[in-house]
Amino acid sequence: MNFRPTILSLLACTAMIAGAESRTVNVTVTNALSTDRKAHPVIVDLARHAPGMNVSRAVATINGKEIPSQIDDLDHDGIPDELVMVIDLPAKKKTPITVTLDTEGTQAQYEPMTNAYIKLRDEKKTHVKVNSVSFPGEVNTKITYNSIYGHGAVMEGIHNALRIYMDNRQSIDLYGKSTPRLELEVTGFYTTPEQLAEGYGRDILWAGKSVAAGSFRGYQDGNPCTIDTVASRGQEIIVSGPLRSIVEVTDRDWTYNGKRHQMKQRYTIYAGRHDFDVEVTVSNVGDGDKFCTGIQKLETDNKGFMAPDGLAGSYGSNIPDKKAPELPETLGLGLHVNPANNGGMVEDEYNYLAMLTPDADGKIRYSVNIGAEREADGFKNAEKWFENLHKWHKELSTPCKTEIK
Repeated sequence: MNFRPTILSLLACTAMIAGAESRTVNVTVTNALSTDRKAHPVIVDLARHAPGMNVSRAVATINGKEIPSQIDDLDHDGIPDELVMVIDLPAKKKTPITVTLDTEGTQAQYEPMTNAYIKLRDEKKTHVKVNSVSFPGEVNTKITYNSIYGHGAVMEGIHNALRIYMDNRQSIDLYGKSTPRLELEVTGFYTTPEQLAEGYGRDILWAGKSVAAGSFRGYQDGNPCTIDTVASRGQEIIVSGPLRSIVEVTDRDWTYNGKRHQMKQRYTIYAGRHDFDVEVTVSNVGDGDKFCTGIQKLETDNKGFMAPDGLAGSYGSNIPDKKAPELPETLGLGLHVNPANNGGMVEDEYNYLAMLTPDADGKIRYSVNIGAEREADGFKNAEKWFENLHKWHKELSTPCKTEIK
């Protein structure tokens, strides 16, 4: 009898078992504020806290109860980079999380709370999804804009959604929801009257000549300026997951102030939140290079404010679809600028602007908050919205302490 195949099989199984690795990581998150925090992202850097592990499965628990988690490969090299959790934090408390990491098995499927996609516009209206799209800089921006279904990458959470225009403006347009859920795969930003009657949300913002809601701009001669001259411009879905989705906008060889810059903008949305985060990286920045972002003044009954510590807010109404003037939308916008990037606040005819300066790492970070009146518990007046923004600003300005062992 030939035992060689059996022996080889046993050796192979032994090698597979020996190669499997499991590790426990203990995470403690401390909320020092006297108020609760809702939907707070907790991030574990896997290269730092699980070095050498190619993690394929994670189980996170609080007091023995499993909570959703997400494993993300942010640079698409096949090796996971971060573990994401989103939790509520009680005031003045420490919240311990136990995380078991494994190199075998697959991640559990949790309820989707965020989503991101790019869909191509085609004559048969199949709107096929793609992971990324890039255009040479000489292509007319009207063509790039109209080549994408929805005019650019789309990201959504359960409360709202945004799209980033695939053109030189790279403007942020907004979608408000009546029901907290994911629904853009159904409406695609183009809600029909029938869908609206069924409780779906819709486009809630008309950008016009403004910076809309957190669009990134250069700044010349006292005005925001768009990203006009580039070698190429593109968009990519970095992550689309149940707890976090990320879209990256790339501008190669952006000619600005007579120099070429390489620029990446990353937009991140987390489960259960009304805001989204922006991180911009620009190379070859000199003293004369100015950048800005901001939030628009709403068309009708606008109320707004700016604070020197990097907070701005606006509230009012507008008509998002000029072909449907009978459908106005009321909403609030908020802007929080990372203190290291705060170059001062400026008001113009259309916007509340924040001047931006890169930090020591060459990064620019800010966050944008959205409140649609059409939400069931939406903000019905400017005073309540601004009160909410000050609380939000305080949370972002007072990070939780996260210990990982």
